[in-house]
Amino acid sequence: MTSCAQALVRLLEGYGVESVFGIPGVHTVELYRGLHGSSLRHISPRHEQGAGFMADGYARASGKPGVCFIITGPGMTNILTAMGQAYADSIPMLVISTTSRREHQRLGHGYLHEMLDQRAVVSGVCAFSHTLQRPQELPEVLARAFALFNCARPRPVHIEIPLDVLEMPADELDLRPRALPQAPAPAAANIDAAVKLLASARRPLILVGGGARRAGQAVQALAERLQAAVALTTNARGLLAPEHPLLLDGVQSSSHGRELFAQADVVLAVGTELGETDYDFFGLGPLALNAPLIRLDIDPLQILGAARADVGLLGDAKQGLQALLAALPQMPSSDWAQSNVARVNAAERAGWTGKQNVMQQMLDTLRDSLPAPIVVGDSTQPVYQGALGYRAPQANSWFNAGTGFGTLGYGLPAAIGAKLAMPERPVLAVVGDGGMQFSSAELIAAREAEAGVIVVLWNNHCYGEIRDYMTARDISPLGVDILPPDFAALAKSCHVQHLPVRSFEQLHEVLAGLKDTRQPVLLELDAAAFLSA
Repeated sequence: MTSCAQALVRLLEGYGVESVFGIPGVHTVELYRGLHGSSLRHISPRHEQGAGFMADGYARASGKPGVCFIITGPGMTNILTAMGQAYADSIPMLVISTTSRREHQRLGHGYLHEMLDQRAVVSGVCAFSHTLQRPQELPEVLARAFALFNCARPRPVHIEIPLDVLEMPADELDLRPRALPQAPAPAAANIDAAVKLLASARRPLILVGGGARRAGQAVQALAERLQAAVALTTNARGLLAPEHPLLLDGVQSSSHGRELFAQADVVLAVGTELGETDYDFFGLGPLALNAPLIRLDIDPLQILGAARADVGLLGDAKQGLQALLAALPQMPSSDWAQSNVARVNAAERAGWTGKQNVMQQMLDTLRDSLPAPIVVGDSTQPVYQGALGYRAPQANSWFNAGTGFGTLGYGLPAAIGAKLAMPERPVLAVVGDGGMQFSSAELIAAREAEAGVIVVLWNNHCYGEIRDYMTARDISPLGVDILPPDFAALAKSCHVQHLPVRSFEQLHEVLAGLKDTRQPVLLELDAAAFLSA
């Protein structure tokens, strides 16, 4: 007999799933019966939140959905934060959980892991949640999830399977993956309206977000055709090469950037919410544009968002950009963008403090000491500096928890997921000593999975960002000067190499000497030593 659980695993194989993140429990053992003999690799994190962050990092690095197997009740409440981060950043994540037997649901009789309404709890952090009432629903519901990942705004999907349904026979099910629809292209009439505005522009500006992360060539080609200044959000970094003359630093939230934006005579926003964490980091107020706004997005609600669009292009970012390119005439030459990009970037960097320059140098050393690294950040001060100045070597190589949901503990497990997705590339997790304590147990999960993540620990013995924020608001710091563990002892207990680092020269030498891509290593940077050098 093929059970519903076994059928699920076979369908996942058919949709190209290669890895599953999860912690086995008595409610999910039937799923593990299905894993035996399958092609799926199972990764065991040490906490369900870690499972979700690993799936998130895997999805960002690979472009494929991250998949989790999660137990009823506490497993689902544990993964909610990770789902919230993925929801905020539009990351495809499939969470398969169990739930109580159908005859036990909503009775409150004290069954194991019982929740009165698990779907209601998870509803705010997923695109949809579905309870499987019988095995016959499985092929359709799973196809809906992969269709959403493929041609709509990709956000987490939750499918829960009652324990009795999990064991039901599913021999008669058609387990072939369904043909998935492709993302739509914007309507021709709207493309024409956008081209009319762009063709007349002499000071064009392009704002690019994570929704265009797979459309790098089209972004660059359109920017060069228009000779437009380009601002990339955190999740879009790397879509233009670091040295590209049209590339702005992360100036969306600075007065220098706002002044340049105000000069634009047409603005094209692609795959971006135009939200606070990318465009109003310093509290200057919502982004105000003086020029006509064209919005290209897969989500119609974003086109009708807070920033009023003069032209809305509903569809896939890559197809939309290619359609604009095909319809645009040759543009007259203009040096407005290049001269102003260089000026604004120089003004922005001239205003950085000594501390900011040190943290930027640290990030640049990470990038330049390794071949095309993927840098995954936690919510920590160097990562916030990277939002202003880090230039990723290529797309999908810089992502962190400093945007959207903004959770601590993301960096290490997300980097593990990215490394499992891209084992041939160096992957670094940039974490603070505070954030590291949220998910330090995943260090041994990295060792077990032979995920050779390079953990770069910025140890300032406190929640530094919050301490500085308190001080700036004339609040006496409280609860932020935390006692860190002995990270060398922690690494040793997790069978991971620990290397203390106290200078940029030493950091470069250590990184250049790391050859084993299967064994994680913890580099502990003494923040005080770097800042006082």
